[in-house]
Amino acid sequence: MERSRIAVAGASGLIGSALVRSLTADGHEVVRLVRRAARGEGEVCWDPEGQYIDAAGLVGCDAVVNLAGAGIGDRRWTDAYKKTVRDSRVLGTAALAEAVASLPDPPRVFVSGSAIGFYGDTGDRVVDEQAPPGDGFLPSLCVEWEEAAAPAQEAGVRTVFARTGLVVARGGGAWGRLFPLFRAGLGGRMGNGSQYWSYIALHDEVAALRHLIGREDLTGPFNLTAPQPLTNREITEAMGRVLRRPTLFPVPAPALRVALGEMSGDVLGSARVVPKRLLESGFSFAFPGIEEALRAALER
Repeated sequence: MERSRIAVAGASGLIGSALVRSLTADGHEVVRLVRRAARGEGEVCWDPEGQYIDAAGLVGCDAVVNLAGAGIGDRRWTDAYKKTVRDSRVLGTAALAEAVASLPDPPRVFVSGSAIGFYGDTGDRVVDEQAPPGDGFLPSLCVEWEEAAAPAQEAGVRTVFARTGLVVARGGGAWGRLFPLFRAGLGGRMGNGSQYWSYIALHDEVAALRHLIGREDLTGPFNLTAPQPLTNREITEAMGRVLRRPTLFPVPAPALRVALGEMSGDVLGSARVVPKRLLESGFSFAFPGIEEALRAALER
């Protein structure tokens, strides 16, 4: 990538903060979208749910990356929290896409976050970007989330959807909760452990996003997952080997349903998702295997 001015929404999150560090280290100018008054030229004020953004702050940006959204697994899925999760993504994306489209000289690319939740429960079936959306809250959310980017697409801005899997990192996400449990020797499979988890190392997630930003020929959906999804049982065993801890405490499916409510369907559901288009574009994973990804997370 040539040195660029890049706006990032969700810059304080797990993926966003790692992306900002990577871009800044390579000399790119990063503009952060913040939910307060901007402090200097490196920030732009916005209100995702209120669909407000100071579009003037995006002038001169070569790329806009949207990674904002309330945490999917941060709380139990009450109707109120599902609305929060939806609005933070759909309304925020719409506001950004409209702001991008309104600029006299719009950015070259709009990279909008999405998730492999788009596909729902795939069972043992391998799915790539050509698969249709599944059923349930997350698939319907992802469809709305991606459709909200339409104003940028209609304005002729190259638009990419980054359908991210489970990010292997110590600092947050699913593994931010798993690592302490497994270190304490309290880890184990979830349910019967046969459900597939499509994961990606944080390093590879950031590299893939930069790949999508920089490649002028890439558009549409891309699965950001490691090439070989594994079952929860296989990942549990890998966690035990890497951390040198026993994995003797499985969490029964009924207990997960009681503890998590509707969200348990996604913990116990299977997502056997592969990054077909990413691989076809020439992207190379630094940490494709689960043990490599786990060790990378523990070392960084």
